[in-house]
Amino acid sequence: MTSEVIIDVQPKDISIALLEDKNLVEYQKETREVNFSVGNIYVAKVKKLMPGLNACFVNVGSEREAFLHYLDLGTRFSSYEKYLKQVQSDRKKLYPIAKATRMPDLKKDGSVQNVLTVGQEILVQVVKEPISTKGPRLTCELSFAGRYIVLIPFDDKVSVSSKIKKGEERSRLKQLLQSIKPKNFGVIVRTSAEGKRVAELDKELKVLLKRWDDAITKVQKTSERPLLVFEETSRAVALLRDLFNPTYDAICVNDETIFNQIRDYVGLIAPEQIGIVKQYTGKVPIFDNFNVTKQIKSGFGKTVNYKHGAYLIIEHTEAMHVVDVNSGIRTNKENGQEQNALEVNLGAADELARQLRLRDMGGIIIVDFIDMKLAEDRQMLYERMCKNMQKDRARHNILPLSKFGLMQITRQRVRPVMDVNVEETCPTCFGKGTIKSSILFTDQLENKIDRLVNKIGIKKFTLHVHPYVAAYINQGLYSLKMQWQMKYGFGVKVIPSQKLAFLQYEFYDKNKEFIDMKEEIESK
Repeated sequence: MTSEVIIDVQPKDISIALLEDKNLVEYQKETREVNFSVGNIYVAKVKKLMPGLNACFVNVGSEREAFLHYLDLGTRFSSYEKYLKQVQSDRKKLYPIAKATRMPDLKKDGSVQNVLTVGQEILVQVVKEPISTKGPRLTCELSFAGRYIVLIPFDDKVSVSSKIKKGEERSRLKQLLQSIKPKNFGVIVRTSAEGKRVAELDKELKVLLKRWDDAITKVQKTSERPLLVFEETSRAVALLRDLFNPTYDAICVNDETIFNQIRDYVGLIAPEQIGIVKQYTGKVPIFDNFNVTKQIKSGFGKTVNYKHGAYLIIEHTEAMHVVDVNSGIRTNKENGQEQNALEVNLGAADELARQLRLRDMGGIIIVDFIDMKLAEDRQMLYERMCKNMQKDRARHNILPLSKFGLMQITRQRVRPVMDVNVEETCPTCFGKGTIKSSILFTDQLENKIDRLVNKIGIKKFTLHVHPYVAAYINQGLYSLKMQWQMKYGFGVKVIPSQKLAFLQYEFYDKNKEFIDMKEEIESK
């Protein structure tokens, strides 16, 4: 199986696509301005206690107050609380964590009003982003995740991933980390650390320790509250940290800054793999070049087609996701109804497993498969779904089919579901139903180009249009594109873009900044 990561960096957002055998299996998109994400650490203030919920609301600077349950304070909360006071008592000299006193563990059956007070300052980490009407979910059990290990302040334990089965390797890693970790720090050894040398683990441990030192120094020297003291690495690097494995064939990115960040990170964790990081410099949009745009258009939306005319209908409600399996026009008289139902359901299980990863669907998922009479067929479908979900990094649980033919799945929800609107609004009439004659569209584009070159003074730019329109502009020996270049200069470039609707267009300057050339008269 070949794996590729394609990263599309735009001025306002970053999109990341993971391809397995050229098929899109994971997709993430977020705006570049938003820096509020899972893993961020804040010094925040308790805003309101909720004894009935045994929880409190905390101000971390987001629009909605964050939620912190008593059990999420963690057993080491008292140690953090005392150390935070010691750090803030001296703005000049940082109190070393190695000298910090370990306080007794917090009782699991305690009450929030006996531990916290309104206005109290606490160190918190985001574990869930805001979803729907709910604010962020917090924890006071801080951790700094790396490729091979996770660093946990105020914990002396060394734990090894249960996925590392060999007893000798587990003992080696445990003894290794015990010998190099500082006092008052615990470590979780991740599965990817199996077989790694002490130098590699020690190098990453020092990187994570520096992140802790930088965070606590920021707490000491800054009085502003709430305050972001540690920001999770960029989304591109964070995704690679969790996904990266030696079988990757390529990591392609179209931005030099992000390319350098990823190259540095891969050089740190896998120097021998640094050659797979490549900067894309082609004229065609990077997602179009790797056939990602088309897969996004077909993979999202309410109806998803798969093998031989069968399709899924995916609905999202506040409480759960509901999936209906339909055979569509698929019929095979030779196999009989039961065999047809089994084939459609097995295909649905394959596609659904991909959709769960692709959309990052979380919470409760109910799937209505086509009814099957034979118990062995229902068991085969259940086993197929379990096998398909083994590639999923999110924690999940799958129940066998109920007597109503429903399968219940729960999947870890960390961030809002990836919802991409694949329906296109008419860019010409804006929903009014009447447009100018389409044969005049290229005349309209030429007027825009004339205005850009002769009135605004922008000589070099690219015009992005739908591939069909681009083909029309480029056709013939003396094409429209050639006529425009002869008239307005060779700085005029036409690029086909699959993300655009049929008569939609976008202008970009030589720095790839969007130029808004829409006029009021166009929407009338």
